[in-house]
This record gives sequence, C-alpha cells and structure tokens, in this order.
Amino acid sequence: MATAAATAGALPADPPMDKRKLIAFFAMVFGMFMSILDIQIVSASLAEIQAGLGAGSEEVAWVQTSYLIAEVIMIPLSGTLARILSTRVLFTICAGGFTLASMLCATATDIEQMIVYRAIQGFIGGGMIPSVFAAAFTIFPPSKRSIVSPMIGLVATLAPTIGPTIGGYLSHAFSWHWLFLVNIVPGVIVTAVAWSMIDFDEPEMSLWKRFDWWGLLAMGLFLGSLEYVLEEGNNKDWFSDEHIVIGTVVMLTGAAVFFWRAFKVDFPVVDLKAFANRNFAFGSLFSFVMGIGLYGLTYLYPLYLGRIRGYDSLMIGETMFVSGLAMFFTAPVAGMLSSRLDPRVMMGIGFAGFALGTWMMTGLTADWDFYELLIPQILRGCSLMICMVPINNVALGTLPPARIRNASGLFNLTRNLGGAVGLAIINTLLTQRTDEHYARLSEHITFGNPAALDWLNSVGANYDSYGLDGSSVAVQKLSGIVTQQSWLMSFIDVFMLLTVLFGSLIVMVTLIAKPSGQAGGGGGH
Repeated sequence: MATAAATAGALPADPPMDKRKLIAFFAMVFGMFMSILDIQIVSASLAEIQAGLGAGSEEVAWVQTSYLIAEVIMIPLSGTLARILSTRVLFTICAGGFTLASMLCATATDIEQMIVYRAIQGFIGGGMIPSVFAAAFTIFPPSKRSIVSPMIGLVATLAPTIGPTIGGYLSHAFSWHWLFLVNIVPGVIVTAVAWSMIDFDEPEMSLWKRFDWWGLLAMGLFLGSLEYVLEEGNNKDWFSDEHIVIGTVVMLTGAAVFFWRAFKVDFPVVDLKAFANRNFAFGSLFSFVMGIGLYGLTYLYPLYLGRIRGYDSLMIGETMFVSGLAMFFTAPVAGMLSSRLDPRVMMGIGFAGFALGTWMMTGLTADWDFYELLIPQILRGCSLMICMVPINNVALGTLPPARIRNASGLFNLTRNLGGAVGLAIINTLLTQRTDEHYARLSEHITFGNPAALDWLNSVGANYDSYGLDGSSVAVQKLSGIVTQQSWLMSFIDVFMLLTVLFGSLIVMVTLIAKPSGQAGGGGGH
C-alpha cells in the first residue's frame, strides 16, 4: 500500500523538480536565512553599536524594536502583495531593498539614522520569509515535502540560534559595521537569481483597485503597537508608563478596525479564512508556542551566561553553537521521519524532548558551564527540528494552493508573535521573581543569624588585613551573593514554566485530526 502510494506520488512528482525552480527556491531560502539571521546577529552586539553611535541604552534597544515592528507588519501583508505583484517581483524588491538597507545601516552615523534604516530593513526583509513557505508548498509536490520542509524548518530555527555566535564573532574580529556589510554580496546574488529564475505565478495587477488601504493602516497600528508594548512593557513597568498605555489603546483600536475590515471587505489585506481549517489553526497555535521556545531560550541562555558567568558575546556565541549543530544534524533525520511517522507522534516526541531539556535546566547553579548546558542544548536543537517539520506540514500541507500565500504569512506571523509574547512574559517574570526571591533571601540574612554574622566577620577580617574597610566590603559581597542567587532562582522559575508549557502541548497534539495529504499522499484538499 505504502509502496503503491509512493510510486503513484513519484510519477507526477518528478517533472516539476526542474533546475530553474530548484535554483530559484534555494536563492529564496538563502534570502529568508539572511532576513531572520539579522535579528539575532545584531542582538548579540548591541553594546558595540551603542558605543559606536554614542547612544543611550534606552535608544539602542530601538535598533532591535524598530526592525521587529516593521517586520511583523510586512509578514502578513506579503501574501496579498505576492498576489498583486507576483512572487518574482515581490521577492526581488524585498531582496534588493534588504541589501540596500543593510548598506545604509553600515553607514549610519547616529542612532536616529540607524533606527530608520533598521525599520526599512525589517519591513522589506519581512516579505521574504512567507514567500519561501508559500513557494515550498506551491511548487513542490507532496512527495517531495520530506526534503523541502526540513530545509525551510532548519533555516527558520537555525538562523535565530546561530545569530549570536556569528554576531559576536563579526563584531569582535572586525567592527559592528560588518554585522550589516556581510549581507551585501549574498544579497546582490539572491536579488539577481530571484529576478531571473522565479516564475511560479502571474501578477494580478487588477487587485490594486480593490486594495484595502484602511485595513492596511489598521493592521500596521495593531501589530506595530502590539510589538512595541510587548518589547518595551517590562522596561517601562507596564501600565505605569503613559507610552505603554497609549500603545495599548492604539493596539486595541487598530485591532478592532482591522478585524472588522477583514470580515467585511471583499478583498481584505489579510485573509483570515485559513483559520477555518482546523489543522491550520492548530499548526499556527503550535507555531506560536514554538516561537516562545525558540526566541525565549535564545534569550535566556545568553542572559544566564552573561549575567551569572560574566561571558562576553563571543564566549556566549561559542557556548550556544551546540544547539545550531544539533539542529543541522537533526534536519535530515526529521525529513526521513516525516514521510514515515504520523506527524502527531513526531510533534509529541519533539515537545517531550523540549520539556525534558527545560526541566534539566531547573537544576541550574552559578557553576553551570559549557558541559552542564550541553545536553539541554542538544535536546533543544533536536526537538525544535523534530517539531518544526510536522508543524509546517500540518499547518500548510492541506490548504488549497490559492490559500497558501496568505496562510504562510499568517503562519509565520504566529511564530514571531509567539517570540514577542514569550520574551515579554519571560522578562516580566524574571524581574518580578528576582525581586521576590531577593526579599525572601534577605529576610534570612539578619544580625540574628549566626552563620551570616560569622561569614561577614571572617570576610571582613580578610579585607581588613589588606588595609580596606572590611565590614563594608563584606556587606557588598554578601549583597552580591544574594542578588546572584535571586537571579538564579528566577531563571529556574522560568525554565519550570516552560517545562509545564511544553508538557501541556503533548496533550494538545492528541486533539488534532490525523492530517490527510501528508508526505506520500496527495495534498489537494
């Protein structure tokens, strides 16, 4: 039966795999890789950019925030633009514009210029990401999904993971300008290949007349302010800051108008009807949670290594590289499994591996180093790939080709929003739990505690012998130890929460209908 299905699938599948389409697709995948990589490559080296442009720490955060806000608006919009302009024109404009914006970023002389150039770079780069997912499910037959799906899954997850490593290396070996200059040569090549090789679809210029400009404005305000509130909320103590309150009002107003237009207008800026497909809705939900895991852990590990271990960006990158290697070697395995295993079983294995990795991190101490982090990082890398491939197939594999372009924008948006929501929750939890643990630990260190007094006296005496004010140095040291321990305990709380989250997903997997049209079957629903 399986052999018959495979043979049946193989006969019509071979002719579409022509060289032009393959080259075009590889160029698109590389463009997507550059776009996703650019978020994390810069995050590892914000300190160098801050010093280079003479910016404050509040201002330099906008180098990231402006990119993310612009990208999150473009990702869902790209489906509509691809229909109007065609994939070829849209992708070429995006790849060329991204390259040009990278060049501008490298020439920025002050922080205001950098923020504007980064917003342009994020907006234009965001259009490349969904185009790749749409192309993969449009131009390749279902029998080839076990090769194509792991490739885009690998790029989507590997880029954020190895970003800090590459960023740390470039800014150490050269200067922060190279974080952007490194995009130029590959960007020119991708642009040229995209223009000459992509021919998957025809433009529908007549749709310009029906384009919903009010819907676009509402979506921009809704997603832009949502990303802003999530990014900045914790630093500004949430609703005690008037900018966050204004951002929330704008977000709610934009959301109300956007959703009203999406269901009222005959050609909405984003077609939300894909969510009526149960598998797409569940796939998007899983993608959202994977965003929390992917971006949350890419944030937590470096934060621990920098804050507790005192690592610099290059050392953090070298330690984090393990996850990237694990993903790279798991991708072909995930591809083979996807054509043999029920995708629900694969997702269950992936979520269980992820939960196990974060649960191991709940034993964290201040002495944990490369070797203690090795197994949790390998588990994280392998599990991400094992989850990503079936999630992509479940979400996009059963949709009709006409729906895929819009749906891939929505699907990618859920991963980015998951990352933004996850980081906001993780940051808020870390801040609140650190304060609580600090207060709790401080209660035990009083003058009524003989162990604390002995420690203060012996350390104080030691510093006195060097001619320093021993008692005040000892109090500072003790305060430092309490701060460090309260940080560690808050890290453990967050890892515990992530373990529960991924554990609960294993239960949710059982609610999905077995996806028809997988791997060897037909996908023509």
